Amino acid sequence: MSQTNQTQVTEFLLLGLSDDPLTQQFLFVLFLGIYLVTVFGNLLLMSLVQVDSRLHTPMYFFLCNLSLADLCFSTNIVPQALVHLLSRKKLISFMQCAAQLLLFLIFGCTQCVLLAVMSYDRFVAICNPLHYSSIMNWQVCVQLATGSWASGILVSVVDTTFTLQLPYQGSNSIAHFFCEAPALLTLASTDTRTSEIAIFIMGVAILLIPVSLILVSYGVIIVTVVRMKSVVRSLKAISTCGSHLMVVILFYGSAIVTYMTPKSSKLQGKLVSVFYAVVTPMLNPLIYSLRNKDVKGALRKIVQVNFQHSLGISR
Repeated sequence: MSQTNQTQVTEFLLLGLSDDPLTQQFLFVLFLGIYLVTVFGNLLLMSLVQVDSRLHTPMYFFLCNLSLADLCFSTNIVPQALVHLLSRKKLISFMQCAAQLLLFLIFGCTQCVLLAVMSYDRFVAICNPLHYSSIMNWQVCVQLATGSWASGILVSVVDTTFTLQLPYQGSNSIAHFFCEAPALLTLASTDTRTSEIAIFIMGVAILLIPVSLILVSYGVIIVTVVRMKSVVRSLKAISTCGSHLMVVILFYGSAIVTYMTPKSSKLQGKLVSVFYAVVTPMLNPLIYSLRNKDVKGALRKIVQVNFQHSLGISR
């Protein structure tokens, strides 16, 4: 797969996570299991929100958008990784790599903004409950969700453009299991400082600004909860925010390590990428489902109805 210095690379070789056959078999089983749970969990969560009228609220509307982004995010990466774990030639064309990078950034960046929007929703619900329904009306919710997806698309187009406009000649071996900007930049046959600066600026816009908004929102929420005289209300407020905070820490923590810190070792970079690209999309629906009584109640209701129908019991 050697390329001459004068030839533009037309395909890349993904080196993956390991070249040991046994390790690859183990990773295949692990990734397949994680992906199946991811697909089932996110589809189930979106279905529950659609069929249960009690979940037709702004919080679950944003959660549906997050689940959709998670599902697409994982589907863009894991199936291709599974195929490469079982194949000898781990090749991906330049155009396929470009498409994977663009979609990866769209869904990942959209999640960043959605998590900030969800923190704002919790801020309004806890700190201004009397005006919650008027502030978070459906028109505003649709606008916030649309803005999240539009922001993700904008940042992804900028990052992808600055990554792929560079000349790629010579080496075509990517020390990664999917096409990600930091891994691709190491193969560029020219100075990449301009592209790195552009990607860093986009990282500030899509990572640090939403994180700052989340921290401010939860700072005010904590103050409000502390001042609450009712212990029941305080516990309920903490419970509704706990799941969101766990998802924020998992996703933003790993993403910031990859895009906003000095270059780390290749192994560390790949392990962090596995966490936020493969594991986190599976954890999100599990965290929200296991810690949320409304979701668990909707699931029990559907299971009971289906069980009754299977026994031929009419309601």
